[in-house]
Amino acid sequence: MADVITLQGLTKRFGQQTVLNGVDLDLQSGEILGLIGPSGAGKSTVIKTTLGMEFADSGSAKVYGAEMPNRVLLGQIGYMAQSDALYTTLTGRENLEFFAVMKGLPKDTLGAEIDRVAQVVDLTGDLGKRVSGYSGGMMRRLSLAIALLHSPRLLVLDEPTVGIDPALRIRIWEELRRAVQAGSSVLITTHVMDEAEKCDRVALLLGGKVMAFDAPAKLEADYNVDTIEEVFLKAEGEL
Repeated sequence: MADVITLQGLTKRFGQQTVLNGVDLDLQSGEILGLIGPSGAGKSTVIKTTLGMEFADSGSAKVYGAEMPNRVLLGQIGYMAQSDALYTTLTGRENLEFFAVMKGLPKDTLGAEIDRVAQVVDLTGDLGKRVSGYSGGMMRRLSLAIALLHSPRLLVLDEPTVGIDPALRIRIWEELRRAVQAGSSVLITTHVMDEAEKCDRVALLLGGKVMAFDAPAKLEADYNVDTIEEVFLKAEGEL
């Protein structure tokens, strides 16, 4: 399998604080890679540095062999940030239409694609409402729908299921697995440990370092525990 994302010795400082300290990671084609760790571990910084939104102090970050930002590659990436970047004066449908056009969706398929992603995140009945009237959870779901538009080659999702009920979380994970079967690759951050079990590989980030990186079952065997949550606690020294 080819590398989709390759991080080597990635180091990032903000003032005197070292947020990433020599991070080595790779995302393979056709897999879901879960990045887990406590708040402040550097998960969002990994994503921002990978996508060229932040510049590393040392090391390298490449997507499909190219350094970011790269306009051509950015058009092939579905990105969902931790904070929602939506136009609150527009309706949900108008937001989706705007981003669909930005992503270059053909006009003749635009409506059907909007309907598809709205159904995945259970927003079909709310597309006509202004986003200013959406709850926080609805905004997260709309942001995820935007990321899913046009079946991107790479999905980069930062805490996509925060504030989303368990039943819808299951449906979203089913959609992520379908996306991978259709040829996409997924990098996802989460603090929900049962979601980490659904990933093909998991990287545990603590104090800006990757403490463990492998398939969930392999990590559980290596740490002699039954769940990823226990791997996490053992790596932190809590077990």
